[in-house]
Amino acid sequence: VIVEPIQSEGGDNHASPAFFRGLRELTAKHDVLFIVDEVQTGIGATGKFWAHEHWDLPTPPDMVTFSKKAQTAGYYYGNPALRPNKPYRQFNTWMGDPARAILFRGIIEEVKRLNLVEHTAKTGDYLYAGLEKLAAKYPGQFNNLRGKGQGTFIAFDSPQRDEFLKKAKTVGINIGGSGASAVRLRPMLIFDQGHADILLEALEKIVKM
Repeated sequence: VIVEPIQSEGGDNHASPAFFRGLRELTAKHDVLFIVDEVQTGIGATGKFWAHEHWDLPTPPDMVTFSKKAQTAGYYYGNPALRPNKPYRQFNTWMGDPARAILFRGIIEEVKRLNLVEHTAKTGDYLYAGLEKLAAKYPGQFNNLRGKGQGTFIAFDSPQRDEFLKKAKTVGINIGGSGASAVRLRPMLIFDQGHADILLEALEKIVKM
């Protein structure tokens, strides 16, 4: 079983920690590998270094994949029985070579030095609270707001999503869509409360257009 903590390309769909704990219990019971795809959610974006840390799993995933913020592609094993018995059994242009491992180590050190995971968690809470206020002020414009407590991995549904994204560019905001109606936020780890204020002001301008 392969799962994303947040279904990033299918509409930014979220599930509860209880769901993932239940899924982990089922896979363990039936001796099925439980693989967590953290390509998009990993490296601090959800206010934890790995998004699956939010779940409080009874046993760790058998395997976790990662990429993007890691500037490499790869996976690590929670189940030691899965480890290859020889080096370079998994290798391509973007993964497996020592240079990429050194680069990723440098990224981890910088994330720790600047305390970016905790920073993202706090910024996400601030941004989510601002979005809740906008959703209350403009009913029907920020539907199904989701991502509370998930750092800056936040999304909402717009009744005219594609038009919303076009208008966003006219006020200097580049935001992506996902699925049929989702608007998803994916700021960098250095995104702070000052940036959040700029974004919230721009979002209000968009719905007033």
